[in-house]
Amino acid sequence: MKEPTERFTGRVDNYARYRPSYPAAAIDLLEASCGLSPAAVVADVGSGTGILTELLLARGARVLAVEPNRGMREAAEARLGGQARFGSVNGTAEATTLPAVSVDLLVVGQAFHWFDGERARREALRVLKPGACAALLWNERPEKLTPFMADYEALLRRHAPEYVRIVARRADVESMRRFFGGAMELETFPNEQTFGFEGLKGRLLSTSYAPEPGDAQFEPMMAGLREVYDRHERAGTVTFPYRTLVYFGPLRPG
Repeated sequence: MKEPTERFTGRVDNYARYRPSYPAAAIDLLEASCGLSPAAVVADVGSGTGILTELLLARGARVLAVEPNRGMREAAEARLGGQARFGSVNGTAEATTLPAVSVDLLVVGQAFHWFDGERARREALRVLKPGACAALLWNERPEKLTPFMADYEALLRRHAPEYVRIVARRADVESMRRFFGGAMELETFPNEQTFGFEGLKGRLLSTSYAPEPGDAQFEPMMAGLREVYDRHERAGTVTFPYRTLVYFGPLRPG
């Protein structure tokens, strides 16, 4: 098992190219309910290749992208480094290195399950201004799977031994409630990606649980992916549907 901060080393290119973004309505929610504005300083913790960071910058905020993995951080810097309101920070959720009481909004996109929840909460309370909000965003599969997604899920269960364990940790409501210190709100938005075969392959290989080249499961997984794609593609594409979940609210001390 790799350390969480190193799990995406070697997957950076696929992550940057093939992971989903977040719908505009989810970012609108951050503006309406969480203090996102051109005057805000936002910490994007576990920022990866800057997918969420880019959307926040587009709303005019000053965004500090906190990412411990060098490859992911450098990808974000290459993509966003020309923007004056972008800052790249070599830090973790548990030790961001940000000044105390300096942040108006803390966001986490698809990374909270890698954090030590209690230590990350203490650090968030340290850097956030009193009464400031946090938001945890997830792109999750719909509860009712399409036939394509059902076959894709079965493929992962056959060839990716870590899949079930890792997915079970994601979007865990109780751990998120502890992070917020009690109450939190949830809004859900539709989202999707459309892929040809190469895009579908890249999407799979962007995940931390997918066997990599050289693993005994890699070639069987690729053969199975081709079969799934050929069975379900229409006009040369398949659709990945998501529910974008946004858990949000002020962090409560104590």
